[in-house]
Amino acid sequence: MAKGMAVAVAFLSLATAFFTATAAATGAPWSPRPEADLVTGLPGQPPVGFKHYAGYVDVGSGGGKALFYWFVEAEREPEKKPLLLWLNGGPGCSSVAYGAAQELGPFLVRSYGTNLTLNAYSWNKAVNLLFLETPVGVGFSYTNRTSDLRRLGDRVTAQGSYSFLLNWLNKFPEFKSRDFYIAGESYAGHYVPQLAELIYEGNKGASRDRVINIKGFMIGNAVLNDATDQLGMVEYAWSHAIISDELYSAVRRECDSFKEAADGGRPGKGCSPALRAFLGAYDDIDIYSIYTPTCLSPSPSPAGAGATPRRPSRLVAAPRLFSKHDAWHRMKRVPAGYDPCTEAYVTKYFNRGDVQRALHANRTGLPYPYSPCSEVIRKWNDSPATVLPILKKLMGAGLRVWVYSGDTDGRVPVTSTRYSINAMGLRPREMKRRSAATGAEAEWGGWRAWYYRQQVAGWAVEYEEGLTLVTVRGAGHQVPLFAPERSLSMLYHFLRGQALPASRSS
Repeated sequence: MAKGMAVAVAFLSLATAFFTATAAATGAPWSPRPEADLVTGLPGQPPVGFKHYAGYVDVGSGGGKALFYWFVEAEREPEKKPLLLWLNGGPGCSSVAYGAAQELGPFLVRSYGTNLTLNAYSWNKAVNLLFLETPVGVGFSYTNRTSDLRRLGDRVTAQGSYSFLLNWLNKFPEFKSRDFYIAGESYAGHYVPQLAELIYEGNKGASRDRVINIKGFMIGNAVLNDATDQLGMVEYAWSHAIISDELYSAVRRECDSFKEAADGGRPGKGCSPALRAFLGAYDDIDIYSIYTPTCLSPSPSPAGAGATPRRPSRLVAAPRLFSKHDAWHRMKRVPAGYDPCTEAYVTKYFNRGDVQRALHANRTGLPYPYSPCSEVIRKWNDSPATVLPILKKLMGAGLRVWVYSGDTDGRVPVTSTRYSINAMGLRPREMKRRSAATGAEAEWGGWRAWYYRQQVAGWAVEYEEGLTLVTVRGAGHQVPLFAPERSLSMLYHFLRGQALPASRSS
């Protein structure tokens, strides 16, 4: 017994010395991880050499309101890698169901079966990766007060996410001084900069223990500015031969949102039928990925732990959406996410009891099935028409800002993103390039191709004010799903603050 005790003491001393050295190397105090949140046996998970944790962080008094998270350590040397928070949009869609399980997490749900697929291009190769289901009512995040669900909007979401981060960092204090980034897509074009602004302002008066070391953020196919987003959506559909000249003219004439903003006007009486016809043009294709097949296989109902793939365009076009509110304003509130059969696979997987137990999820016994986009959030109280002033403010504060766009998305298309960025009046950084025809060097402006494995991966432009705009060639709304290798390469360059490769030999 004495010998065993001596061995245990020696082991404890070695462990303490190791963690003390690690803390000294990283500049952060070490403390034990929340072992109750450690995921030890996720059904169907392939063996991996990193740890992952999942569970709840309270964001309200009395423990009646909590947000669900899934945290995945970096694949190698997590003590040296930054922390990145990923947010999906909607409003009301889950970062676990989309970002983690379909796009950039290490374990992808690719079938109705029990096995998970190991993602060779998971973003935890570059960062410690944190997924958050926000606000309450999304995924496994919950509130015990139904009145909370009627108060939701951009402001409440940002405040809840900020409170979550501060409390999560108390659970994982070794990350308090670590470089921190935020990334997201779609309506996270609101969530991400709004949260970044709260962090930036909160840091000003915070004690050292509550400062979050934010360095920048990256948003993809992002909702940024209503007027230009809407114009770009219509022009994209017309330029890609999805709608007719006549319908294009009718939508522009009856629903000219930038005309409304300029002169205080209202949509014409023909706006609602024009929009129904516009969205009806997407009935037989995927608005989020216009060149890929749609899901044709039936699946079980949500009550049976599955889901029939939703048609977001049909949801948007439902007549009730146009009864009391401006049609365009309602359009941007529809849950956005890529929707072939993957959504049904994910719904079935996260409704399984063994999966929920492994993830320490659904601790309150939610009275509704898990859904990738919330079915209980019925009201969204505030959504500013633009977040461009926030982008400019945070760029001016020195944060790194990248905006990227998969160029086969029809819902928040590259035309919308370009119009929105142009509305900021930024100055492109001129680049000298050699003409393939003459061999002469010339300044051709900032717009250029970027390369991955000697092929054009997309196009990019860097601006003097600190923003980088990137397109991803052939990718839909969920860029990491369609272009996993290129999205990971883009992430590495973003983290390093490096320009994307400008030639085949880069």
